[in-house]
Amino acid sequence: MLSLLGWIYGKVADIRNRLYERGIFEIHDLGARTISIGNITAGGTGKTPLVAYVAALLAERGETVCILTRGYGRANPAKRILVSDGQRVVASPHDSGDEPFELAQKLLGKAIVVADRDRVAAAEWAKREFGVTAFVLDDGFQHRKAKRDVDIVCIDATDPFGDGKMLPAGRLREPLLNLKRADAFVITRTDLVADISDLKFEISNLSPNAGLFTALNKVERIVALNDTFAKITSEILENRNAFAFCGIGNPESFFEQLRRQGIALTGTHAFRDHHKFDQQDIAAIEGLARQSGADALLTTAKDAVKLSNLKFKIACYVVAIDLEINDAAEFARLI
Repeated sequence: MLSLLGWIYGKVADIRNRLYERGIFEIHDLGARTISIGNITAGGTGKTPLVAYVAALLAERGETVCILTRGYGRANPAKRILVSDGQRVVASPHDSGDEPFELAQKLLGKAIVVADRDRVAAAEWAKREFGVTAFVLDDGFQHRKAKRDVDIVCIDATDPFGDGKMLPAGRLREPLLNLKRADAFVITRTDLVADISDLKFEISNLSPNAGLFTALNKVERIVALNDTFAKITSEILENRNAFAFCGIGNPESFFEQLRRQGIALTGTHAFRDHHKFDQQDIAAIEGLARQSGADALLTTAKDAVKLSNLKFKIACYVVAIDLEINDAAEFARLI
């Protein structure tokens, strides 16, 4: 049954794409340079760090940058939310969604962030209000309504195509052949796998003219929860036992990143992507941590935005992860 539903899902995605390609569904120019960053799979691919990287790159070159995002998991998905005006974060994680709030915090002074499921209307509003000169579409590969100058697809090296099956049987959002419309690919988390030569060959076969870049994650800093600006390194964890938890699309990639950083983990616990934490969750996490012999907790920046109002009896630290792209100069030219 799931395979049948996946086949139907793929056919619907193909029909929708053809309607855009034939001009039956209109594609709207946003009136400024537009970079789309998306996935062909559901779940985490390391897309959010790349969105931040591209927005910062544009800001460094003098552009007035706006990130347009749907804001998954926010309180009212039908409402437009200004998450950041570029200088201040003006919405809560509850209203904006966790990833838009994380981006807003990370890109203060560099990018405006707007959450709206109608990204064409949001772009028109943002241009009028802020004089935007460059847009970054967050999770934009399937958002065909908005015209883009560069279409970038993230491929997670640890789980590239979710066993090749369409939703709901697998993780593909549309058939792999549709990757031919991408202008460039960024293979993320390459440091967490032994070899990507076969994956690079497969991508090149699917889209031979597209740019192909690789990226790895690196721990930029570890900070105490609710003390975002206190720069701490992993040395804070020397001679301590840590328990890691998160609610992201690919939790194992986070746990493996910590291990490769040399952090000794006594245990881990994964929640569903975009999980909304409450005090009972914290009690359960701390119980598991104590059982494992841990005296410190580690989580992601995406999760941290939903933890600030909760109380911890065990010290909790946030791991800030940045992206490092090979051939950064060539990638910057593409952007």
